[in-house]
Amino acid sequence: MKIKMKIHISVVSALLIGFLAAGFAAGAQAPAAGSPASARIVGTITAINGDTLTVKTDAGQTVQVEVPAAAVLKRIAPGQKDLSTAAAIQFSDLAVGDRALVKLDPSAPTQALQIIAVKQEDLAAKQQRDREDWQKRGVGGLVKSVDAPAGVIVLTSGAGTTAKTITVHTVKSTILKRYAAASVRYDDAQLAPIDAIHVGDQLRARGAKNADGTQMDAEEVVSGSFRNISGTIASLDAATLTLVTKDLATKKLVTIHIPADTQIRRLPDRMAQMLAIRLKGTSIGGPGGWSGRLPSATAGASATPTGGAAQRSGSAAQRPGGAAGQGGQWAGAGQNGGAAGAAAMDPQQMLSRAPAIQFADLKKGEAVMVVSTDGTTEVTAISLMAGVEPLLEAPAAQDLLSNWSMSTGAGAADVAQ
Repeated sequence: MKIKMKIHISVVSALLIGFLAAGFAAGAQAPAAGSPASARIVGTITAINGDTLTVKTDAGQTVQVEVPAAAVLKRIAPGQKDLSTAAAIQFSDLAVGDRALVKLDPSAPTQALQIIAVKQEDLAAKQQRDREDWQKRGVGGLVKSVDAPAGVIVLTSGAGTTAKTITVHTVKSTILKRYAAASVRYDDAQLAPIDAIHVGDQLRARGAKNADGTQMDAEEVVSGSFRNISGTIASLDAATLTLVTKDLATKKLVTIHIPADTQIRRLPDRMAQMLAIRLKGTSIGGPGGWSGRLPSATAGASATPTGGAAQRSGSAAQRPGGAAGQGGQWAGAGQNGGAAGAAAMDPQQMLSRAPAIQFADLKKGEAVMVVSTDGTTEVTAISLMAGVEPLLEAPAAQDLLSNWSMSTGAGAADVAQ
């Protein structure tokens, strides 16, 4: 029986957005200077040679700075603003990977007067705490409405029986940030007013929640407008780490760049079918059940399955540490093939436990869902999920992606001014 697939842009936005919750870096913002002629530079130490530091600035430039014996060197914790409690350190205490704010000598602009450093190990510990806090006290979803004068943002999150509306309350002290148009890095996000947030944006907030998670007093909010793509892979280029897919919503080919920090996962066949059952409320092979594969992106624009089981090589289900992930056998999600196990697990949990894969594991002709930077014919992927053929035929999947919340992993924290 042929089943007409229901593909909407919100389908992909609901799956892929919440999957990105890896965490955020926190710290005080310090203006970065672009050249040695500026009063200071902010960046990451990339090399140490004798008494000379090489710093890659946040603007992407590489600067060499001499550090005379008279220079004042201090170490602070990530996010610390009060330098009165900063500890004095020696030049030998600095290491590659440390963050540094370098104040330059106006009379000798290649020499440092003062260096305020955040040690790499301190930053890593802070980022881990932030990840855990965002996971514990964070919410995410698609923006349903924004009341800028009242400081209230309403989100939609989850799917099916887990779908809910979340009201986020902001105040003057709430940190509001907006992702740059062509960037998925939290470090590139800029402070922006609440009226920069639009209906349909992906948004993640952190703060105090009520018991059922439907109300939040936000301490920090980050939002962005991103494109959501679902389709089959038409071609892969391992040399450039790009793939071409035909977007089932627009019926147009899109080139997708896959940088090193893109999260790539594959739903094992059985997990995908269990999740489809969870969304459809049906059994495999029953009315409305999954019975075919997506057409090839080069075979035309039809979104109607052609029959036969979808075959994919290299399934992550057979790899060590695959589908079980950190939660064991999908926390008992349908090990006997029935819908009861699938119904017992939240769809977002199933997605988050899908095993990670590499670009080389992707196959031409398989279906993928992607959250990417905005663009018409060429985009950069934030997150990619393969093995999604059954999901694309589940009507409720159009709401599932709204909880794949914004996150870009842990970036570098800025040192205090």
